[in-house]
Amino acid sequence: MTSSDTQIRRGLVIGCGGTLGAAWTVAALVAVRDGLGWDPRDADVLVGTSAGAELVTMLGSGVSVGELLSMQLGEQPTHPALRDHLADAPGRMPPLPRLGVGSPTLVRAGLRHEVAPATALSGLLPTGGGDASWLHRLAVGLNPDRDWVPHPATWLVAMDYDTGTRVAFGSPGSPEATLSQALRASWAIPGWMPPVRIGGRRYVDGGAASTASADLVAPLELDELVVLAPMASTGPVRARGAARAERLVLRSWMSAGLDAEIAAATAAGTRVVRLDATAEDLAVMGPNFMDDRRRLATLEAALRTTRKAFV
Repeated sequence: MTSSDTQIRRGLVIGCGGTLGAAWTVAALVAVRDGLGWDPRDADVLVGTSAGAELVTMLGSGVSVGELLSMQLGEQPTHPALRDHLADAPGRMPPLPRLGVGSPTLVRAGLRHEVAPATALSGLLPTGGGDASWLHRLAVGLNPDRDWVPHPATWLVAMDYDTGTRVAFGSPGSPEATLSQALRASWAIPGWMPPVRIGGRRYVDGGAASTASADLVAPLELDELVVLAPMASTGPVRARGAARAERLVLRSWMSAGLDAEIAAATAAGTRVVRLDATAEDLAVMGPNFMDDRRRLATLEAALRTTRKAFV
């Protein structure tokens, strides 16, 4: 497909992935832009989860893929809100959390088989002690006089921490929230960041329920859907040591969920362009997706690997 396909209704879904997943996704966006001859800012809908929500906030605010790449490369970005953004991001290890279980209600829902086991496990984690003010500064800095981004269909996915229900803030019928609230909620990694209260409910990272929530756009009946998912892989990826836990506990569950979501979209007639993390990518990224020491190496590797999807 190229930019001449003006009648194609195309959506963009970006999954969770932390610091390294964001770097990988910027490289994937470059590959999509060049491979499809298409500006991702022109998507009919932008859907993001966690680090993906951070990136669609930028795209929905008018930040170009070129500017995102420059930011990752350490070059001086055009927009002042991006200049200190990477330096302000959380480090590679979480601060000490509060004592206690984060969501006993969610754990009980897991015992009743109302939510997936991995989702229920997120409720066992203590309340995170991280500071998400860098995300607030991004939201306000990009949109100083607005409560949301200019793009008319930008959805930021979070999870209700008591029910396990996903909420795409910004979508029709979703709870009212400011951009800062929604972005911080979508990024609120259980055990690392505290839940965000919106309308009397507590919300955490949408990745606790689905790595990308590609199924949420099904009612739009798009012609094509571009899915970028650094915490999923097509097929199993072997690992040793600490990386085995990431592969077995998180990646296998997230990959299976995304497989099902994409199968449903394809069955409904939507063509799906899926880019996810390969064994080559993961060898560079390592087991800790918040390890900023590997960010540039991850970006450089992904600039090579993601282009292969369009060769």
